[in-house]
Amino acid sequence: MGNRKTMPAAFIKIKGHQCHLKKAILGMVFSLCSKYKIRKGNGRAESHFCSAITVYIMCGIIGYTGNSCASPKITKGLSVLEYRGYDSVGIAAANENEISIIKCKGRITSLEEKLSDSLLQESHTAIGHTRWATHGGPSDTNAHPHRVGDVVLVHNGIIENYMEIKKELTESGVKFSSETDTEVAAAWINRCYCNLKDPIPAIREACSRFTGSYAFAIMFENLKGEIYAIRRGSPLILAEGKDGYYLASDITALLPFTPKYHILDENSIACLKSNEIKIFSDSKDACIPEWKITSITPEAAQKGGFSHFMLKEIHEQPEAILKSVSPRIINGLPDFSGDGIHGDFWKKIKNIQIVACGSATHAGLAGGYFLEKLAKIPTSSYIASEYRYTPPIATDGTLVILISQSGETADTLAALRYAKAHNIPTLAIVNAVETTIAREADYKIYTYAGPEIAVATTKGYCTQVSVLYMIAVAIAHQKGDISDQTAKELVENISQGAPKAISHILSQRNILTEIAKKLYRHEHVFYIGRGIDFHICAEASLKLKEISYIHSEAYAAGELKHGTISLIENDTPVIAIVTENRLYEKTESNLREVKSRGADVILICRDDISSDNHSTDSVLTIPSTSDVASVFAAIAAVQIIAFDAALLRNCDIDRPRNLAKSVTVE
Repeated sequence: MGNRKTMPAAFIKIKGHQCHLKKAILGMVFSLCSKYKIRKGNGRAESHFCSAITVYIMCGIIGYTGNSCASPKITKGLSVLEYRGYDSVGIAAANENEISIIKCKGRITSLEEKLSDSLLQESHTAIGHTRWATHGGPSDTNAHPHRVGDVVLVHNGIIENYMEIKKELTESGVKFSSETDTEVAAAWINRCYCNLKDPIPAIREACSRFTGSYAFAIMFENLKGEIYAIRRGSPLILAEGKDGYYLASDITALLPFTPKYHILDENSIACLKSNEIKIFSDSKDACIPEWKITSITPEAAQKGGFSHFMLKEIHEQPEAILKSVSPRIINGLPDFSGDGIHGDFWKKIKNIQIVACGSATHAGLAGGYFLEKLAKIPTSSYIASEYRYTPPIATDGTLVILISQSGETADTLAALRYAKAHNIPTLAIVNAVETTIAREADYKIYTYAGPEIAVATTKGYCTQVSVLYMIAVAIAHQKGDISDQTAKELVENISQGAPKAISHILSQRNILTEIAKKLYRHEHVFYIGRGIDFHICAEASLKLKEISYIHSEAYAAGELKHGTISLIENDTPVIAIVTENRLYEKTESNLREVKSRGADVILICRDDISSDNHSTDSVLTIPSTSDVASVFAAIAAVQIIAFDAALLRNCDIDRPRNLAKSVTVE
């Protein structure tokens, strides 16, 4: 292909004709919930990270009581929560004489069909739920809400000791109709309520028996117009509207109704009535919530003219990076004083442990590369679900950085609490404001990415990497390793160069689609890279797996000859990423190795690299204005490639099978 320095900043040439390939198998279903068994722990749920796919579990809860019809509000809130993933849905609404329940396996549209002929439309008090099956498969019976005696409830989380409680209740004559831990929780709360005759002490006594995580919204048959709520481990948010009070597991479900919210503290009990709301804690009398106003608009949780949330969020990345880094720039230099982190803090850091799950783990690996390269700080990244079982040694000057888009990730929260229990300073990088991880960490940095609705993270990952890059520059500058001028140049590279590079790549959609066409019919795809490019490959591979269901693996390019190259067959797509000139020659040797074994080689590299057309079939060039700009351009490129491959395979891109958005249970 000659010297491509003279070519445009985005260029691709596909040699020859595409081969006719066998159609990839679309029905490769992973039964993750049964494969990854729940195990008892310390009372806090964890999630599993797996190299093949990331498991996300999060049910959706919405509740309302007031002077308006409840069911339209509930179905609207549930529709907003669809992005979390679910397999069944239900609603319980209080009429004059009783609480009625309608629930079904399937989508919200099926529930709405049942509601159209129901008297529940006239109710002013209701709770609703989207369920992701854990205990018991998807079915009408296992769907929430559940009723036992006077108690009707919905639940997000897992009651880990439910079998022990179920055995005790069964021996006393209680009969169960479902396979769920939630029905057991309802039965135990009902027993306590029958004994105590008062909902607050009954809920508190019942929950003292439960281990695991939960967010409950509870109604009692004889307490019409009232909803009770309590949480441990799982999120639950209260809200005040003009026509009543709300609760939900996610603030996005509340945005259509009100901007006023209050995050319920763990183990506090909220009582919602049509005209008031009170919160009861162990140590205090009933109190009124202190309402805050969210800056998130209802429009932020809409597609905004894009076909998919994921595509919208990919295109939001240039602005998201700017929002993440600009509050941390003063006079052109990195400054985190607005986050309560002053320069002297960074000088004390001698080593860093980054703890995260899924894509946030990959962000941590990329950020760790910058921390070691720029700040010369030894940095290690850990999968949160493993951190406290094999904790690394923490010495004086150790900082633990926790990364979580939702701020509620159970494994990351457990790792945070482990670090705090061992007196290790903690810093949280989160997107969602005032979430549990943000509140409990010693220091917090918000990414300000805005709502991310698509299950597969894009701008969340991008902003996490950008914040870690800024931290690396801040430490290097505070330690005197780089001058003011160098620091300013590095800051400009991320604040101006990276957004421009992403925007340029996004303007090359037709080229990226051509690459996706080379992938989407295959069963296996491999990403290879060196240095930070290997970490980009890990995220690229995960994105492709998550949304297109194509099996993909990421490998350090130099590891191919140590066994992995045996997987290369004729026409196997191999995508190599090179954002550092110094690593191209070594990576190019690896490309020759796979090319000689029949691989269809796609190279994503800087536009100032002269690639060898004998080792590649396709080349996509990315801007080379700076190393960090090239990194973010490559990230955007592989995101679009994954998106287009999934689109060509007719996949449900925003809601991939077996996945939901937030990880709050094991």
